[in-house]
Amino acid sequence: MKHLRTALLLGLIPASPLLAEPLEREDALKLPQTLITGNRQVEARSDSSSANTVFTRNDIDRLQPTSLTDLLGRVPGVQVVRSGGRGALPGIYIRGTKSAQSLVLVDGQRMANATSADSNLQYVNIDQIERVEVLRGSRSVIYGSDAIGGVIQIFTRRGADQSPRLRLHSAMGSYGSSVNSLGVFGGDEQTRYNFSASLEDTAGINRTHESFPSDNDHDAYRNKSLSLNVSHTLSPDLEVGMTAIKSTGKTELDNPFGRWDPTTFAVSGQQLYSDFDISSVGSFVDAQLSERWSSRLELGHSENREKTKDKLSADVSSFNTYRDSLNWQNNLTLNEQNSLMLGADAYQDRVRSSTVFDEDSRWNHAAFVQHRFDGERFSTEIGLRHDQNQQFGGHSTWSASLTLPLNVNNDVLLSYSEGFRAPTFNDLYYPLYSNPNLKPEHSKSYELQWRSQLSDSSRLETSLYRTDIRDAIVADADFIPQNIGAARILGVESALHQQWSGWQSNLSVAMIDPQDRDTGHTLSRRARRTLSLDLDKQFDRVGVGATWQAVSRSFNDEANKQPLGGYGVLGLRANWVPSSQVRLDLKVDNVLDKTFTRALYSYDGNYYGYREERRSVQVAVTWTPAF
Repeated sequence: MKHLRTALLLGLIPASPLLAEPLEREDALKLPQTLITGNRQVEARSDSSSANTVFTRNDIDRLQPTSLTDLLGRVPGVQVVRSGGRGALPGIYIRGTKSAQSLVLVDGQRMANATSADSNLQYVNIDQIERVEVLRGSRSVIYGSDAIGGVIQIFTRRGADQSPRLRLHSAMGSYGSSVNSLGVFGGDEQTRYNFSASLEDTAGINRTHESFPSDNDHDAYRNKSLSLNVSHTLSPDLEVGMTAIKSTGKTELDNPFGRWDPTTFAVSGQQLYSDFDISSVGSFVDAQLSERWSSRLELGHSENREKTKDKLSADVSSFNTYRDSLNWQNNLTLNEQNSLMLGADAYQDRVRSSTVFDEDSRWNHAAFVQHRFDGERFSTEIGLRHDQNQQFGGHSTWSASLTLPLNVNNDVLLSYSEGFRAPTFNDLYYPLYSNPNLKPEHSKSYELQWRSQLSDSSRLETSLYRTDIRDAIVADADFIPQNIGAARILGVESALHQQWSGWQSNLSVAMIDPQDRDTGHTLSRRARRTLSLDLDKQFDRVGVGATWQAVSRSFNDEANKQPLGGYGVLGLRANWVPSSQVRLDLKVDNVLDKTFTRALYSYDGNYYGYREERRSVQVAVTWTPAF
């Protein structure tokens, strides 16, 4: 594994005749009814056994989300819990599972921090994104560790088969916020490219209530992002390419607990800020080896570097993690009804930090196989995976699904899947607050889906599921992680898409019962009911839209003694397209100026809510002139 960084460069060499996959992948990234993340290959969304949601770039432009986490809040069964304004750490709960139990990918590369398991989604600039795919439900057979609750994959901006074009975007809004980006994209039948750069800046809000005078300030956030994507078709059966993304910047932090000063034996305030540097680079080779055999090789390297400083003291801490990865997948069409997917992947994590860990590296190797049968009366999918981990040894998972077409417009799917999550370096080795004897978390999921094309303009997708988690990692009273927890999550979710008289609506509703089996308590920060409604219409050159999101009450703690109130937030938006090269956008978030909180913190024996932004306005212009 130590040579993977060198191999990353070799991955672009076209002399590898053993690699491939159907070459329509780059085109499929712009289509709303295709899916790649489900089986790491292009398929119709309706053919995937996974409940899924797709946002294309057209969706992102129409919805005008401020951040990636704003976009994810529209997915049925997904709840976003952010500790304050922009740049704050988000909790992403897919089907009631915690953030560490869902996998985040950027162009196929794992992005989670190996020490804390944080996804770093708050640092991915929305202007750098071409497409987002969300799988709901375990996908560990395909992806291994972490994919218990689901998978989120972000695809960076792509080029197109057209002459070179510029893309200039500038936005200004409340709280001293601004976003400016520049992109160059284009291509021809053989080569496509995109290069984008963006700068996001905000003076921010004071995320916490006043504790120390030094904490009574606004928490600013700055993010500089770059992305690069190049693909080249060497022949009708061979394509190579590479992708890269990098985000650097600073986010200011509130610490209402203060800092213990051993020289004065007193607690003093802090003014914390964190410098972050998140990057990922990958290369691939696709080849169609024969009419029935395609294969794809991907190599990647990602880094998560973060340094936290205190302006009022000399305190500095750094946590840097590095990951090298490789994936090789072969897709075999056995006949008209049977296909086989064979693959292997490997990755190695390394830690370099100001905190000394007993172990600072580990590797994971895996092989997987999946068979699919497509018949007139039913279809099946059966998969098996075996992981060999340097820390935990061997671990096997399997999954199976059955699809029954009731008629041409209605399908019923039954599925079972297993998942697991390996403990992080913090869980295992963080000084004084770790447990090197931890075992991986395990899950079993059962799901019933109904997919119905109600009419030419209406589609309904509903899922009923149960997830059981054992060996759950829970911190005890001394903040030491232990395998003492078990959880049972029951849920139902629906997504309804409709179009009538030019109006487009998307309604997502979810109800869950996330229970700690040992105590009977509701799992912390999981709302039992969530709703998201988007309504849009384009009147020739003018478009209007609205978003309503509602979240029921929940509990901030595992003991269910700290209630969090429910809330509803309304957003309005509009756009004007005066020409084919210019677009103007206007949006107002939290129109009703609601005060709400998604998480609590304790101070001075009391509990306070992290503040969220009140009513905010943003105007933007996008100009795409041709050269």
